[in-house]
Amino acid sequence: MPVRQILTDPDPVLYKKCHPVTKFDKRLASLLEDMAQTMLAANGVGLAGPQIGMVRRVCVVLDTNNNDRIIELVNPEVIATEGSQTGSEGCLSFPDKFGIVTRPNVVTVRAQDRNGEWFTITGQGLTARAFLHEIDHLDGHVFTEKVSKFIEPAGEEDEEE
Repeated sequence: MPVRQILTDPDPVLYKKCHPVTKFDKRLASLLEDMAQTMLAANGVGLAGPQIGMVRRVCVVLDTNNNDRIIELVNPEVIATEGSQTGSEGCLSFPDKFGIVTRPNVVTVRAQDRNGEWFTITGQGLTARAFLHEIDHLDGHVFTEKVSKFIEPAGEEDEEE
């Protein structure tokens, strides 16, 4: 399970709409495992196919509401949202760029697993934010489109004081 290179802005692959997955085989399972390892190695909470150069509707999300298990989403679609949360957001493909983004606080997603079986999952808080962030990637959108205000990364204040 190799760690893959994460593409960074302005790579055009990050802005492409992804194709649905139609083959559920060992290659897909291997891709999902590589994505999970890549996300964890980069200290991320989510990673989408285009971020590693795969223009396919696949992403992985760290379930911060359930012991940090990894959720694999193939061909995901948002089926319900509720509430609102506003907070700091970043992206592995935009290193050192952070901004304030408002998203729903609870998100329900319908997706397929690595075997092609459909399931529904609901996340809240950071997990809900990650679901939407990664599904945006699959549609060719990036978080900077939703930022209301860009902010400095933590620890980057004037260090001369």
